[in-house]
Amino acid sequence: MMTLFDWIIEPLQYSFVLRALLASMIVGMVCSVVGTYVILRGMAFFGDALAHTILPGVVISFILGWPLAVGALIMGILTAVGIGALSNQGLLKEDTAIGVIFAGAFALGVAILSATGNYTADLTHFLFGNLLGVSQQDLIVILLLGTIVLAAIALLYKEFLVISFDPVLATTQRLPVTFLRYTLLLIIAVTIVVSLQVVGISLMMAMLVTPAAAASLLTKRLLPMMVVSAVIGTISSVLGLYISFYLDITSGPAIVLLATAIFVMAFLFAPERGVAWRRRS
Repeated sequence: MMTLFDWIIEPLQYSFVLRALLASMIVGMVCSVVGTYVILRGMAFFGDALAHTILPGVVISFILGWPLAVGALIMGILTAVGIGALSNQGLLKEDTAIGVIFAGAFALGVAILSATGNYTADLTHFLFGNLLGVSQQDLIVILLLGTIVLAAIALLYKEFLVISFDPVLATTQRLPVTFLRYTLLLIIAVTIVVSLQVVGISLMMAMLVTPAAAASLLTKRLLPMMVVSAVIGTISSVLGLYISFYLDITSGPAIVLLATAIFVMAFLFAPERGVAWRRRS
């Protein structure tokens, strides 16, 4: 009979599982930290749209034999800048600009993919990720981009804090609001690229929003919220990987379902704010 120690150690005998474990931990942490800004600024629709608009870049990279992150990063940056530019003109609201670019880019990606032949298998890979297929090169890219994202957030923490909670104060203090807004959009774009291999395009939004939403029920301050969110994201990623290994299910959905279960627990039992807690009080 397997002990808990055996249950933990057995998957780690395989190099591909070790790479997947490291990748999932990085993604869980980075997505969860960035996700706090996504929920505070009401940018969930933007994040979801951006996750889908990188599909053309991913497909083109796949066809050309490039690392998927290259095409995803280029398309993500172009999309973030494009949405910002369209909404800044004052002719379209931001959600409208997002919807237009989202629909067009995703349709373009599906059209290109359908012309390549193995449409169903490739689309499944892109939509739901392939965590156990993370290569050494993929892991290096994930680590590098994740480090850049966390470094940028640490460097601009105070500025992002002000524009997230009090945009009027940011303007009064003459902070470069437009620059900070574009920078945050680019950070979200890079975060989505980091997550591509782990949870795929369709589940990426869950990793950005769900751990941060759970953390927001447990604390009201931004820095503790980031820490709690990162812990939830990391735990979800690691345990989700183990669940997928032993139950032979896709890793991305397992990670997201575990994060969702933690959110439900926080929603019900969070001190002072949970539904069950308030009813008992």
